[in-house]
Amino acid sequence: MAAHSVDRTGDLEHEVVALRKQQQALSAVLRAIARSEGLQVVLDEVTEACRQLCEGDYGALWLLRDGLLHSVSHHAGGDASRYDREHPHTVDRATIAGRVAFTRAVVHVPDIEEDTEYAYPGPRPFRAMLGAPVMMEDDLLGVVVVVRVEPRPYTDEQIELLQTFADQAAIALANARLLEAVDRQRSELARFLSPQVAELVASEEGERLLAGHRAFITCVFCDLRGFTAFAETAAPEELLDVLRGYHETVGRLVTEHEGTLEHFAGDGLMVFFNDPVPVADHELCATRFALAAQAQFEELARAWRKRGTDLELGIGIEAGHATVGRIGFEGRYDYGAIGPAVNLASRLSARAAGGQILIGQRVFAAIDEEIPTTSIGAIELKGFARPMPTYEICSGAQRS
Repeated sequence: MAAHSVDRTGDLEHEVVALRKQQQALSAVLRAIARSEGLQVVLDEVTEACRQLCEGDYGALWLLRDGLLHSVSHHAGGDASRYDREHPHTVDRATIAGRVAFTRAVVHVPDIEEDTEYAYPGPRPFRAMLGAPVMMEDDLLGVVVVVRVEPRPYTDEQIELLQTFADQAAIALANARLLEAVDRQRSELARFLSPQVAELVASEEGERLLAGHRAFITCVFCDLRGFTAFAETAAPEELLDVLRGYHETVGRLVTEHEGTLEHFAGDGLMVFFNDPVPVADHELCATRFALAAQAQFEELARAWRKRGTDLELGIGIEAGHATVGRIGFEGRYDYGAIGPAVNLASRLSARAAGGQILIGQRVFAAIDEEIPTTSIGAIELKGFARPMPTYEICSGAQRS
């Protein structure tokens, strides 16, 4: 009776140790997913976990793509792993990985030299092999294989462990692929939207902010002077080349100065600061963006003038409260801002001469001690009932 009790206690302890190993292995994979370091890190963790759980000398993982098994992770390097990377396996019985994929079941070969079907043409620094399919429902994602240098069979417990962990690994791989796809889509989205807006679309609070909210922003409008006359006579290719250079130059500065691009519209563009990401001293950031835009635009304009194209840039800036959020219709939305400050910045831009930056009262009050300005008095602007105090950024003001 006592001996039976001791045996049972030993079995329980063994089960606890085995479960702990499984938990540790799965935790390592989950941590790799949580770190968001990419799919490869997860694949390597799965391969190593399977090798450790089954006490193999080496481990390898293949993913099924276009009907072939591609080697994506090896616990150890060497000639065999290099050969596998260069030679995808076919789904047949000639190799262990191929046989697992063919049967979609666990395959155990205690000694490959006694297996008449085994016809792997690459290096063979191993004898015992164990493989399991990595499946998500009825879809085969890949195959995991552990090998031993010596012809030492795997135990029933290790065979069961590999299959169990392969099932768990399938979920981990699916999640890792999903996260990778989301990151890729976010990167693609950022090519069509401001990075801040692309991030907002994918965030938990995005729906609330996109629906519309009140924010204190600084708005910048830029317009080309002389563009209408140029567009009337320029060849379409030349017109696109000019716009492409203009958009690329100014667009890059938007990101560098933490601005949110609302839209490009031909020769005009609108940028605002302090939403959806808060920006400290956003009035100053907007002004420095405008200064940098004028400086870099002038470099472009010099090259254009050599071929007879005379264009200049006028900029208007003002700060104030605005309603910010999603504007448009189902299937085509922009992230935009509306309000008096936006209107005033637009009118100041239309009024600015080539090379000039005009600012409103609120921006002047915020930057006066940092950026040299000159008052040009109260001017009448379309859409405003009274003349608006207006200031000009002095030529040669700091651009740091």
